[in-house]
Amino acid sequence: MAATDANKVTEDGDPKELPPLVDGGQLIDHSDGRDVVLRLRGVRTQFGDNVIHDKLDFDVFRGEIVGLVGGSGTGKSVLLRTIIGLNQASSGTIEMMGVDTATLHGQALRDMQARTGVQFQDGALFSSLTVSDNIIVPVREHAGLDEETMRDIAALKIALVGLPADTGDKKPSELSGGMRKRASLARALALDAELLFLDEPTAGLDPIGAAHYDELVKGLSQSLGLTILMVTHDLDSLNAVCDRIAVLLDKRVVVGTMEELLVYDHPWVKEYFHGPRGRAARQEQK
Repeated sequence: MAATDANKVTEDGDPKELPPLVDGGQLIDHSDGRDVVLRLRGVRTQFGDNVIHDKLDFDVFRGEIVGLVGGSGTGKSVLLRTIIGLNQASSGTIEMMGVDTATLHGQALRDMQARTGVQFQDGALFSSLTVSDNIIVPVREHAGLDEETMRDIAALKIALVGLPADTGDKKPSELSGGMRKRASLARALALDAELLFLDEPTAGLDPIGAAHYDELVKGLSQSLGLTILMVTHDLDSLNAVCDRIAVLLDKRVVVGTMEELLVYDHPWVKEYFHGPRGRAARQEQK
């Protein structure tokens, strides 16, 4: 389908089909027998009559970092909240580690939650708790360990994200924006998550701070074997850390490497990746 056709709609007002994609919304098949940690099939999200996503297929493979991008109103945060269970899909299935999340209840649900971590855009740290106490919250809920062990875990996670040891005794209000981001990441990693969700992790950081955060995320992914889905608008992050990029288009998702998306014939993709900021971000990575 030509780029000029991609935004046309059918008579009932729904977007026309995107060009044929291989399994999991991919432009080119990268599965090659790889373990799928996150799988969406036929997912539909809507609020009343307003359909945000429809027939959405999407795979994330073990050990990769996938960036999730899209224009204003494409529902990046809605999709993330649906995947982690804060919103309910109207139809379709969402699988984590091979398990349909809609079938999980009670202890099985808690066990799955312990295998995932979430860093929200604003950090979502409890302002009345110290950083150590914030990190301990999920540990106390899921692990049932003694207080000393939990304190040791908090100290380890604080060091893991590159914060000074005394950070644990401070309240979030005493930290810089970049330090709060790292503290939130430490909490997301408190239970040794396999699958990590990051919502605009570099938003509000200056270019140097954002670059250091990207390096941290990439290093943790490699050293801990993490699988990461990252909602972002930061082209530098996409170029620096992401193995593949998922683009929300016309209520669907298209997934590819940066090289594949640079030649993808869709007007929004062209404007986003070939505009001045996109060219500058790619040049910086050379």
